[in-house]
Amino acid sequence: MDGTNRNNIKPGTEVAIVLKEDQSSGKLTEGIVQNILTSSPFHPHGIKVRLTNGKIGRVKEIRAEKD
Repeated sequence: MDGTNRNNIKPGTEVAIVLKEDQSSGKLTEGIVQNILTSSPFHPHGIKVRLTNGKIGRVKEIRAEKD
């Protein structure tokens, strides 16, 4: 599942994001969503989130939802 639709992502979801400094290389960083920063329901480059480790980036892949 990709990360362009906000309704697919919620706090606690395991995702792979691309950080601003990694946009040119496309390197992904994995983590758990702490909160969602994009307010619109859709963003073509991925919904912007903050991970529990404090890193901020756009969701490229949704891995799994933690219960």
